[in-house]
Amino acid sequence: MAEKHVNYFALQKACENKGCPICRIIDERIDRYIDGMLFEHISDRTFRAQYREAGGFCSSHAKILLNYRDGLAVAILGQGTLDDYIHDFKKRKMRRYKQLCPACAEQQRIEKEFLTFIAEGHDDATSDQELREFFCKSDGLCVPHYSQLVKILGSKIPKWLSNFQEDKFSSLIERTKRFIDYSAWGKQKEFASLSEEDKVVWKELASILRGQIQ
Repeated sequence: MAEKHVNYFALQKACENKGCPICRIIDERIDRYIDGMLFEHISDRTFRAQYREAGGFCSSHAKILLNYRDGLAVAILGQGTLDDYIHDFKKRKMRRYKQLCPACAEQQRIEKEFLTFIAEGHDDATSDQELREFFCKSDGLCVPHYSQLVKILGSKIPKWLSNFQEDKFSSLIERTKRFIDYSAWGKQKEFASLSEEDKVVWKELASILRGQIQ
C-alpha cells in the first residue's frame, strides 16, 4: 500500500466534494499562501521587489485580496506596483515584467506536485487500491489539469487513470451532443425526457473546460 502522507489525505478530502479535486486543493492552498504572504512577508523587501517585478498579482489572484481585512499589507504591496505603472504612464512606455505572478508560480508548483503524486506514485502495478477507489468516485480532473498531466507524463499516465478520465470526457461529450440535438425545434418531448442534470449539461461542460480555479 502506498505511504499515506499529507498529500494523500488532502487529495482524499478533495475527492469527497464536487468538481475537480486539484482545483479544490489549489483554491484552498492559494488562499493560505496569500494569507501567509500578507502576514509574514509584507516587510520583506526582497519579496516586495519580486512582487513588483511581476507587476503584482494577476487579475484572478488579485481578487482574493479583496477578502482580506489586513488593508495595510494590501496597501503596501499595491503602492509600489501602482508607482511603477504611473512612472511608465508618464514615459508613455510600458515595461516588460520579468516575473510570473507569485500566486501563479505557487499554483503551478502545487499542481505539478499533486498531479505527479496521483500518477507517478500510483501506477497500475503499485497503485494503492484505496486511492484508486476514492479518486474514481470523484468528478475527476478538469480538462486543464488533465491536459497538464498529459504534458508532464505523456504515455506514462497509469491506465486506470487515463481510462477513468477519458471515459468521463467521452460520456460528457455524448450528453452534450444529445442536449444539442434535443434542443432543436420540434423536439420538446425529447428534451423533456432528459434528466435535470442533462438539461443543464452545458454548465458542467463550461466548468470542466475551464476548471474551477479562482
